[in-house]
Formats: sequence, structure tokens, C-alpha cells
Amino acid sequence: MKNLRISRRAMLARSAKALGAATVIPATALGRDGAAGPSDRIVMGAIGIGSRGSYDLGCFLREPDARFVAVCDVRADRRQAAKNRIDAQNGNQDCATYRDLRDLLARTDIEAVLIATGPNWHGMASILAAEAGKDVYCEKPCTKTIAESLALAAAFRRSGRIFQAGTQRRNLPHFVFAVQLARRGKLGTLRAVHAHPMGLGTRMSGWASSEPEPPREQLDWDLHLGTAAWRPYSRANLRCFNFEEGGGMVGGGVLPWGSHTVDLCQWANNADDTAPVKYRPVVANRATARYANGVELVLRSDGWLGLGSCPVRFEGDKGWVEAGDSGKLALSSPALLAGRKVAEIGGYPATFHIREFLDCVKSRKIPRANADVACQAHIACHAANIAIFLDRELDYDPIKNEFVNDEPANRLRSEALRAPWRQ
Repeated sequence: MKNLRISRRAMLARSAKALGAATVIPATALGRDGAAGPSDRIVMGAIGIGSRGSYDLGCFLREPDARFVAVCDVRADRRQAAKNRIDAQNGNQDCATYRDLRDLLARTDIEAVLIATGPNWHGMASILAAEAGKDVYCEKPCTKTIAESLALAAAFRRSGRIFQAGTQRRNLPHFVFAVQLARRGKLGTLRAVHAHPMGLGTRMSGWASSEPEPPREQLDWDLHLGTAAWRPYSRANLRCFNFEEGGGMVGGGVLPWGSHTVDLCQWANNADDTAPVKYRPVVANRATARYANGVELVLRSDGWLGLGSCPVRFEGDKGWVEAGDSGKLALSSPALLAGRKVAEIGGYPATFHIREFLDCVKSRKIPRANADVACQAHIACHAANIAIFLDRELDYDPIKNEFVNDEPANRLRSEALRAPWRQ
């Protein structure tokens, strides 16, 4: 009666041996030649497959242990394009397509999902996925408000599912090296961390002129809007990066690049579990915030060293380091390298980050860009946006997660969600 349980791989191998040479079992079924066997594969679905979603999907499809069986998008052309791509990869016509993400999430065979919708949907879709028992890789910005950031973190703590924000720079060697210089005291006492935002302007969202709405199967406008306030269909709004961001604000703002660069600053300052406590509006092309430990967060678009997009800079009393998407580092002293050669990987690929996500799905370890980390980094961005929008200093309590004695600012921590969507 011992060892009655055998793996699927072992069962297939024994069956092949019993049937003899006339029966051929593909290498993919046995997990040979670098292919993952069926029992080692993570069954996945993709939700939102536009330009960024298509890129992410390509990264996942290159991993032998990720197997996509379903796609969802409010646009029929994107659904079909993704299905064709996945069917070609799988060698069949079995990839299912869905217009409504709730139908995909109801499938019990799907273990994990890629969420790369428009940012308006990221937080809600992730929360629904957690409640459905799915692990989630979600593009950024992950949330629209401080309240949604907190709801996202709570959903994944409650469900025990794996969450990885698409802040892939947490797994790129030169950014990691720069962060560790700050965290390990190699720069001396940390004084300031600098982040490049998308911009430092905010405005209230509106809508463009109304146009005839396409058929629902071609484009589901109501689902495209999601939690956002209703507005008439227009191609301009269809192309809109986001409807509401930070209590109804859109425009450049600190997001979405802040979800990368502020995130790295949080990490460098050992502040993944908190957020700055004071925020100041824009003065001389700078918006600033201060952490409880005295470190200053500087948000600026100019004065960088030309190391590529999404640069960050960490300054201590004994040295500094700057990094950007070129894959290169600038250092106050060559001695900071300590004889090491840091890999220069430009172009901010997501492959390393996605690989960590898949490994964590299997091991159940917490990834670098988990929901709690994403929550705090996004809170810092949203709070900075609110200070910029109100054009005055704000004090924030990261324990109570509210602005101190400031009702107008606190009203901007959340937004009304359109029925039937609730958190």
C-alpha cells in the first residue's frame, strides 16, 4: 500500500514503456528537452491584451512552464489576435475568448492571470482575481486612489494569493545594484531619493464629444469604462490612458512612471512598508515629500544625467548613484563598484520580473513587487498628486492612512465607484 501516489510524469513514462516503441509520447508531455511537463505548467489566462498586454503575453509565452488557455478583452479584434497567437503556440485551436473578465475568472482550471487592461481597471480586476483564487501579474499603475491601494493589499493578504506588480525594474541588475548601495549604507547616511514622474501637472477628468457606439460584441463600452463615471463613447476616450487617477485626476501627474521610480525610491529607503509623511506642491519644477526618517523624496523631470527613461538617483552623505533605462550606472566614485561588473540590460525588459512571478506561483514565496509593496508605493504617488492638485503642503499619517486634519485632501483618497463595481 506504499507509494500509491505517482506523478503524472512518472505515469506517462511507465505507460510509454508498457506500450512499447510503437507508442510515441511527445517530449513536452514528459518534460524533456527543456520543455515543462503538463504537471509543471501554470495554467493562465490573459485579461486586457492591447499593446502592453501583447508585450507581456509574449514574455510569458517564452517561458516553458506558462500555458495560456483563455484571453479576455472588451475589443473583439484584440481577443482574436491573442487567441491566434496562443493557439499557434499551443498547436491547437483551444484558447477560449471572453468579453467579460468575470467569465474568465470563473474558470476553476485557471491558476493565474496576466492583467494588462487600461489602468482604470487594474485594481478592480486584481481584487476580483484574488477573490476568485487566482495569482496575479498586474501592469501598473496598479491603483487609481489611496483607497484602492489599501483594498488591493487587503484582498491579497486575505486570499493568500501571489501578486506581482508590473514594476519590472525591481528585477533588472543595475537598478537592483543601485538600490542595494543605498540600503546597505554604501552611500553613507541616505539624505535624498530622486524619482522621475510622468509629469507634475494634474487636472480633473472630462469627456470628448459623443460618437455612435460600436456593437457590444465588437467593443463593450460599458465594460471598458468599468468603475469610472459613465461618459458617452468616443474614440478619443477609447484611447485615453486613464479616466480617473488619484481621486478623479488625470493628466501627466506622478503616475504612471512614479509607479516605477517612486517604487524604487521606497525600496532604496527601506520604506516598502510605509509612505512619506509630508508632501509639498510644485516649487521650481520640483515636488517633494519627506519620510519619517528624514529622507527627502524629490520628484523632478529635469536635471538628469541622460541615462535613459525612468531614472532614479539616491544620495547619501558619502556618495550617490544614478540609474536609468539605458542599463548604465553613474556613480560618485568608481570605488562603489568594489571591482564588480554590473550587467547592463537596457530597454527595461519584463522577462526577469515575469520569471520571478512564475517561480513564486510555484514556491508560494512573496515576490519583490508584492501587493503590500505596490500599495505603499502607489499611496506615495497618489498623495503627491493630491498635494500638487490642491497646491499646498499636506501631512499624511501612514498608520491611519489619512491626511492629518484635512477634509478636502481626505475626500480625494477615494472615488465613487459606478455600479455594480464595488471593493
